[in-house]
Amino acid sequence: MTNSFVLLLFFLTFLEHGLFFQRVSSLGINYGQVGDNLPPPNKVLQLLSSLNINKTRIYDTNPQVLTSFANSNIELFVTVENEILPSLVDPQKALQWVTSRIKPYFPATKIGGIAVGNELYTDDDSSLIGYLVPAMTSIHAALVQTGLDKYIQVSTPSSLSLLQESYPPSAGCFRPQVAGVMMQLLSFLRSTKSPFWINAYPYFAYKDSPTKIPLDYVLFNPNPGMVDPYTKYHYDNMLYAQVDAVIFAMARLGFKDIEVGVSETGWPSKGDGDEIGATVANAAVYNKNLLKRQLHGEGTPLRPNMSLDVYLFALFNEDLKPGPTSERNYGLYQPDETMTYNVGLLSSSSTSSQSSTSTNSFMSITSSASTVCTNTGF
Repeated sequence: MTNSFVLLLFFLTFLEHGLFFQRVSSLGINYGQVGDNLPPPNKVLQLLSSLNINKTRIYDTNPQVLTSFANSNIELFVTVENEILPSLVDPQKALQWVTSRIKPYFPATKIGGIAVGNELYTDDDSSLIGYLVPAMTSIHAALVQTGLDKYIQVSTPSSLSLLQESYPPSAGCFRPQVAGVMMQLLSFLRSTKSPFWINAYPYFAYKDSPTKIPLDYVLFNPNPGMVDPYTKYHYDNMLYAQVDAVIFAMARLGFKDIEVGVSETGWPSKGDGDEIGATVANAAVYNKNLLKRQLHGEGTPLRPNMSLDVYLFALFNEDLKPGPTSERNYGLYQPDETMTYNVGLLSSSSTSSQSSTSTNSFMSITSSASTVCTNTGF
């Protein structure tokens, strides 16, 4: 074989196995620690650096992690645990939290955001949501007082259970029982120029309705997709439809200018007998296809020129997580740092050029629509 042919085969082999990596500014990964066999933070830092991942989200302010990630190129998105949220409504306690949990590590450790709680509203529990915006306000005030507000954003990841309707995306609206809190939250996010974060899992929709929702549609595989009957936007995957449903829900409350990011999305590689679709093959396809789109800097049909920030869930399988088997099997890696499957973080110098899409239909729908949802289904 000629040298050029050998080089071509070598290159194609690398592409097939995902051995080339490119840093993607819009991509992060969730680093959960609910396990008794996970590698130490310094090893995790080495793994993330080898993957050219430059953003990660943790679910606390673990001092070992914050110390280990000092003087690295990886930005941390830290979390205020749900159980301490009520106490941080008090401005003095919020200041104490910032001065003890954040300030000692910054700027050596790149802390770019604080998640105040995680999924405070679910179908089963909404007891903490009333503390959310007051706690966020107190924490932001503490950042201002310590001179850190210019560097660290304050937001909160929400589940899609906040939505009363999500299909079609233009029908997106919030549940009436959270509309008041959403007005306060969105006002805060607008005033501080912070994003609205959502945890979005197309897997759950497919698991619940596998005969109605096409697998290729949720996995980003080629498929006919769906067209929103009101905006005429074409959706070839569920994640983008879910994001746009949230954007429409915000617009119905008068907030059309807030960025939306995905703080969690992923697919389990193993599940219980009734967890349809939880397989290694589907997990690999979902994450690989999403990563390809991240490499191209894609936006959603509603915001095609704004790349979508996404945090994959999760870095490791976590053996102590409660719940069904799937909860312990979202990791791209096993605790021994071997790959659960190859996600194929491929190197690419190409970027997709997004065509400018008219927002006239978005403006007309959201300006004339009531905040009350109509009953529509998938």
